[in-house]
Amino acid sequence: MGLTGKGFWIWKIPNCESSNVESIANLAQAAHLSHVLVKIADGKRYMNVTTTGTDLVPPLVTALRARGILVYGWHYVYADDVDTPELEAQTAIQRLQGLNLDGYVIDAEVEYRNKAAQARVFMNLLRGALPTLPVGLSAYRFPTWDTQFPWTAFLEKCDFSMPQVYWEGADNPEYQLTRSTNEYLNLTPSRPVYPVGPTYKNGGWAPSSDEITRFLNTARNTLHLASASFFSWDECRRDLPGLWDTIRDYSWDAVPPPEEMPNRLAAALNSHNVDQVAALYGTNPVHVSASRTVQGLDAVRAYYTNLLGTVLPNATFTITGIRGTGNSRHFTWQATSDRGPVTNGSDTLGLMGDQISYHYTFFTPPAG
Repeated sequence: MGLTGKGFWIWKIPNCESSNVESIANLAQAAHLSHVLVKIADGKRYMNVTTTGTDLVPPLVTALRARGILVYGWHYVYADDVDTPELEAQTAIQRLQGLNLDGYVIDAEVEYRNKAAQARVFMNLLRGALPTLPVGLSAYRFPTWDTQFPWTAFLEKCDFSMPQVYWEGADNPEYQLTRSTNEYLNLTPSRPVYPVGPTYKNGGWAPSSDEITRFLNTARNTLHLASASFFSWDECRRDLPGLWDTIRDYSWDAVPPPEEMPNRLAAALNSHNVDQVAALYGTNPVHVSASRTVQGLDAVRAYYTNLLGTVLPNATFTITGIRGTGNSRHFTWQATSDRGPVTNGSDTLGLMGDQISYHYTFFTPPAG
């Protein structure tokens, strides 16, 4: 089962509620967090272990689990001459086996550029020891900005992605989260997306409570993502307590999965209302058929005006099969109309968030 609901990342336990694990757990419960991610390693070094050797993680895990909160470990990796992928993987394995956590997240960033071989060494060793543990990758928000990063080498052995959607210096969390999600869903392989939002200051910039709410609304209500989390507990509670209150008070109940787009499209077509059909498309969609390719909402409206008024008047559409995941759906369909039936409808949709951005359609029009 994947993550659901709200989560928070902890960097240094001593910076969170003065290391009082009961206070941390009580606050997490009051904020209705479903999961907390705790830093367990940095390169080959253990994290959140004191200079005297006291491991601060186990008592926190116990306190959080007593309140029904999942605990994942996160680990910043480097793959350099000191922190080799072999040593980093060994550290992760030892830490995870010793702590018996619910999952693990790899924080890989600039240091892993052009290191696909090292990423595969790390992932093969990790998965060899922990084949069933939920594992995710947390990296840049826009994969297209860093084509030298070994996305495939990591993701082929990961279960989910946690992009760092930090809109520093901007005020557009909706755009950045939507773009990030779609870019991650276009990666090979594609994995479920659980985005990470910012709750820290950088120079004179900090996200506002309104931006955090818009980020959560976009994740939950627009993109229908199962989960979102924030970095970091340490800085949020210390520097931006208003953001903590915003996240605490945000209700993230279970969201029923959205109806499949092919079914929504069929329902709109059966309404015979072109505006209702066009509302399912993005602002500049591409529509392709055997005879032509058009772009733009006006062209889409014209196509459906002709389809419903001339090609298939008074039609009733029925979906006969759907397949595909992420931002792609292929479906087959049939229709009856005043001109006759269609029995071989076969379409492909490209989705951008909750709207159609690309539509290829094929069918044999009735002869009548």
